[in-house]
Amino acid sequence: MTEILTRTRPFAELTALHELGAERFGATVDPMWTIGPKVHGGCMMAICAAAARRAVLGAGGSSDLQPIAVSANYLHAPDPGELMATTSLRKLGRQVCAVDVQLSQGDRVAVTAAVTLGMLDDGDPRHQEPLALTQMPAEPTGDAVHVTPEHPMGQIVHVAKGCDLRVDPSAALFLTGQQGDPINRMWLRPFAADEADADTALLFALMAGDISAPVTMNRGMFGWAPTVQLTTYLRRRPSAGWLRVMANSTVMGGTWFEEDHLILDATDAVVVQSRQLAMIPKGA
Repeated sequence: MTEILTRTRPFAELTALHELGAERFGATVDPMWTIGPKVHGGCMMAICAAAARRAVLGAGGSSDLQPIAVSANYLHAPDPGELMATTSLRKLGRQVCAVDVQLSQGDRVAVTAAVTLGMLDDGDPRHQEPLALTQMPAEPTGDAVHVTPEHPMGQIVHVAKGCDLRVDPSAALFLTGQQGDPINRMWLRPFAADEADADTALLFALMAGDISAPVTMNRGMFGWAPTVQLTTYLRRRPSAGWLRVMANSTVMGGTWFEEDHLILDATDAVVVQSRQLAMIPKGA
């Protein structure tokens, strides 16, 4: 717990890239940003987005443009430590930019990502379907499960060391050995210094599009469910406060399942939408 209390801006440190040369940036991934022994997929997506933003700014693009869409293919699961993001600017525009990013560790490519940068939404939406997630309380309830390093889930989901993560027990039935629908709900919030930095809070929300434990767990299927492809849309800047996250799956096949994330901020605004294609855990 000492590490949590002394690290006030861990996500800013994760996404604070250093230049390695033309179109190349380095990132240092602390072991806290892992699931089990491997780097968390959402964190790698945030690093790719940060590198794309740096590439656009370096080419003279507008600082108002943010990573509104990231589509990533996961090729290799790297260990914490040094990663390198190699960028290729495909389009530099006033309203839309496109950057390809290759994230590697040593001589192995971990992720290839296509990042689209544009203006974030602002103000009230022109149309929005009713969302069940708005019925979830804006702040954690008294029975919410606080995922600390000592909690059994926290011993695997190490990213909980770098933020405040609380799980809705009425959805995550796997926590009590029960089974139910493939759904998970949680509350998530970056540390205060990370939340206070607007660009860091934005990348944190993007990362959260992959924050849930695999919803296969609610069907009694445990183990590693490797993500093969993940696409995340960043709709707007999150307001200060708790993020509400819902993850669910509609089709779970013999080999593959899709998992969607929806994230609302404290004002009920849709901040992030994502969909990933992942593999059913082996032996399930």
